[in-house]
Amino acid sequence: MYTYDELKNFVDHCGRCPLARTRNRAVMGRGNLRSPVLFIAEGAGRNEDRDGIPFTGQSGQVFDRLLREIGMTREDVYITNIVKCHPPGNRDPKPEEQEACIPYLKYETLLLRPKMIVCLGRVAAQRIIRPDFRITREHGSFLLRKGVWLTAVYHPSAILRDDTKYPETVVDFRAIKKRLM
Repeated sequence: MYTYDELKNFVDHCGRCPLARTRNRAVMGRGNLRSPVLFIAEGAGRNEDRDGIPFTGQSGQVFDRLLREIGMTREDVYITNIVKCHPPGNRDPKPEEQEACIPYLKYETLLLRPKMIVCLGRVAAQRIIRPDFRITREHGSFLLRKGVWLTAVYHPSAILRDDTKYPETVVDFRAIKKRLM
């Protein structure tokens, strides 16, 4: 079994798909390796590509605010992406790009052994929970699979585009906290 540092080294030097040629930095997950909750988004954004850290831009500020709503910080959670490189133009990652990175995500999950996985947005939910997952109808619902709770919430960037989603997402985050207790 590889260590976290060995996995990060693989991600940093990955060339499994065309995104590796356009990235500045691969973006490995970050946070508390003993956290009971794993947050998964679809892919690194422009700021993350620059910094090599997940959720460093405005979406990260929204994410931090949501965590504060439930008395948590990034030190309490682990956050990662399905795709470890920034898709050009901030587009959704293509299925073949997701396939190239999924082994890294699976290994991250194996190392972390979370009690709950929270998908941030539609793309992550459709990859992790179910291909036909409807984020607008199903956000905040829970499913138990192989002893791990799965749920999805609006992606912080969706909240930036439509701030009326914020109160619903706070409710979802409170349910996450309650389920973790």
